Amino acid sequence: MTLHLVPVRSRAAADFVRQWHRHHRPPAGQIFAVGAADHDGALRAVAIVGRPVARHLDDGTTLEVTRTCSDGAFNANSLLYGASWRAAKALGYSRLLTYTQSGESGASLRGAGWKVIAQRPPRSGWSTPSRPRADRGADNTARTLWSAS
Repeated sequence: MTLHLVPVRSRAAADFVRQWHRHHRPPAGQIFAVGAADHDGALRAVAIVGRPVARHLDDGTTLEVTRTCSDGAFNANSLLYGASWRAAKALGYSRLLTYTQSGESGASLRGAGWKVIAQRPPRSGWSTPSRPRADRGADNTARTLWSAS
């Protein structure tokens, strides 16, 4: 099956993530979303790109792929990671980042030419001694930080 890129509106991308993502809800906001559709036009995967979640990375020239999701379509995520970087560059951004959780191989990112730039140890970034809060689903999970190249 051959996939092709399609524009995806915010609500449609969020709905797709709600239906198919195995452990996350849709992100709160986005700058843009892109989808992968099959030859019949059925949406098979989405990538949502927004401002970096980590405040210190939000420098005005950096974006983050905050969510990708597919229904299992072969190579869909690699297609979307590559398209997201091309779109971000076309919009004038100089850096595009994303994270994988411990246990995720990053094969789609490597396939799209992305590089590992850091390993993040498990910690709770949401709850701190100065503002204790209940942990969210992905807290206390080691992560790998990737950059498009």
